Amino acid sequence: MTLETKELAVDLKTVSENGAIEGYASLFGEVDGGGDMVASGAYKASLVKLASDERKVKMLWQHDPGHPIGVWEEVREDDRGLWVKGRILNEVTKGREAIALIKAGSVDGLSIGYRTIKAHKEDNGVRVLTELDLWEVSLVTFPMLTSARVSAKTDVPEEVLNKLKAGDRLTEREFGKLVKGVGLSNSQAERAARIHLKGQGDPAVAETEAVAFFTALNG
Repeated sequence: MTLETKELAVDLKTVSENGAIEGYASLFGEVDGGGDMVASGAYKASLVKLASDERKVKMLWQHDPGHPIGVWEEVREDDRGLWVKGRILNEVTKGREAIALIKAGSVDGLSIGYRTIKAHKEDNGVRVLTELDLWEVSLVTFPMLTSARVSAKTDVPEEVLNKLKAGDRLTEREFGKLVKGVGLSNSQAERAARIHLKGQGDPAVAETEAVAFFTALNG
């Protein structure tokens, strides 16, 4: 059987300092540019076998087996698709290059490497992939499917995220941790926190302060 690939567009404009990323590598029920659609549960058997063999899905650069650039620490199916979580290793030359290219916006795709075990064609010509043998998930330059998004995992502390989820107001220090976690330097984070929180709670200046905040984010 031939090893095939399938790409998704991702949103990797930033990565955390330790290269952490997470998101969907494949979406169920959506037709890609090649006329294929992955059915729900297509990866189930492969993931079970990988677990029983104590093997992990590889993280490669542009599908090149000579350039592993990180590790996928978690790969699982849910109702939406194939969700992955891992780290690009900055100790590896290609890993450092990948992080830099993602930050620059030059690389914005994920691609799965797999073998088709079971598939059939619908009357409309769409090939439905019902069972796939998953080999690897690569970072690639050109995506095929544009509706999926993979977000970079931030370094925002859990207590800050919990306050945001609860709708609680952040202190200046906590807000600084929030914006630092999405890629700002220490000085940029402190500046953004001061500007954003200066008029907090005052409806008359809310709009002005919001504009100033986003200006600060852009440095």
